Amino acid sequence: MMKYKKFYILLIFMVIYILYVSVSIYSYSNINDLRKADAAIVLGAAVWGEEPSPVFEERINHGIWLYMNGYVDKIIFTGGKGENTSISESAAAKCYAIEHSVPENDIFIEEKSTITQENILYASKIVKENNISSVLLVSDPLHMKRAMLMCKDYDLTAYTSPTPTTMYKTTKNKIIFLSREVFFYIGYQIYRLF
Repeated sequence: MMKYKKFYILLIFMVIYILYVSVSIYSYSNINDLRKADAAIVLGAAVWGEEPSPVFEERINHGIWLYMNGYVDKIIFTGGKGENTSISESAAAKCYAIEHSVPENDIFIEEKSTITQENILYASKIVKENNISSVLLVSDPLHMKRAMLMCKDYDLTAYTSPTPTTMYKTTKNKIIFLSREVFFYIGYQIYRLF
């Protein structure tokens, strides 16, 4: 009987913690700390053929908007090459940005990353190598809390700039994205303990 009681207490604690993390991620998605910074870090997403996926295109467009409106002087695109693509995510983003009037000299790319943590890691190396002191982090709103935690872990002076538009528009898609973020956020918190 005592064993079951401990199990139920643990289960209740886990449910409360998951709900707390969910609300925290959702609340954080509404924070937009828009300000002048040296560069924007645009987190990678899928590429379809040689073109950015709709989700990635929204992120790239926001990075371009920040550049064109004088909030940043440089853009750092992140993302390596997927299994079934002929071009890396960051290279596709760079081509897209150049087509939309961003000078090539103001674009940095890293092509090694496959996950968010690597996006931040390799972008942080570009930041340090080029004496960039502050960045605006660009991604989907629900992705921001986990990504900003990683920025902190890699000693980046980063401010949130979530995409004002997102392809995750339906309630179902938002719930799926939020559930995924809760899972990965908790996983990253566990990872940080070791």
